[in-house]
Amino acid sequence: MATLYHFAHDPKADRIRLACGYKGAALETRAVDWFDDETFFELGIARQSPVLATDDGGLHTDTTAALRAIDELFPSGEPLSAGIIAEDAWQALLDWRARVDVVLERLYAPLAPGYHGIGEDADALADFKANVQHRFGMTLEELANDRYDGYQQLARLSRLPELARHLAANGFYLGHPSIADCVIAADLYPLQMHDGINLPVDMMYYLRRVEETFATRLDARWLAR
Repeated sequence: MATLYHFAHDPKADRIRLACGYKGAALETRAVDWFDDETFFELGIARQSPVLATDDGGLHTDTTAALRAIDELFPSGEPLSAGIIAEDAWQALLDWRARVDVVLERLYAPLAPGYHGIGEDADALADFKANVQHRFGMTLEELANDRYDGYQQLARLSRLPELARHLAANGFYLGHPSIADCVIAADLYPLQMHDGINLPVDMMYYLRRVEETFATRLDARWLAR
């Protein structure tokens, strides 16, 4: 059985969980402790999240590459990539994701204490806060206070209202389930945790539709669940 190693607060792990859920592929998910270096030593790779270990011994650390190859990695079930999404459409989605990456990472950081792992361990939280300060030059609290501006920037770059209307009209990004939905849903779902930030209603319905169609709960590791 394939195993997904990940930090509990890492949204990228949910991309793989969604894909495997839709395909009905057996997947063991293993949340790694913030201070767990031994697991990565045993895997023979640098400390990172997520890591998909497949039955053939492969280790996949790029979730977008793993999604593109998901029908080869997990041949059973309905296809999500091969013959489903054209390369130019996939690349356009990846280009969008690259444009908003820094903004999303700044929005994600203050949410980590709301997940199992960071939020349950005072030492892990202190170390995570120091990591955030070093990475962004801002405290976790400052990033939390900056969430409104960050969300507005994300909304502009992503044209979120237009995207939400498109998803409402078509059901899914391409009109049918695909790996594109794994990226969009996994990456936008956590933003609901922010106080005072409201995703467009049509986007909320889309996220629930993806959860149901892909047979995967995306709030499974929230402390508040």
